[in-house]
Amino acid sequence: MGRRPDQGRLKRYDELVPEYPDTIRPSQLARLLGVHRSTVQRDLPALEEQGTLLMEDERGLLSLFRRRAER
Repeated sequence: MGRRPDQGRLKRYDELVPEYPDTIRPSQLARLLGVHRSTVQRDLPALEEQGTLLMEDERGLLSLFRRRAER
């Protein structure tokens, strides 16, 4: 079983959502977080559990957004 992602880093993704409303390169996101690009990929399942989603387009750019709260 792999290590759990750092909770502080996962919180930082949430802070980046409004800062990058369009797209961001995975390498740029990794640089902002101070991690390797593969770490961004490994964080995706934990982010989704918390309601932060990253979608990759055909150019390899990521769009960050939050899932709407269910009513």
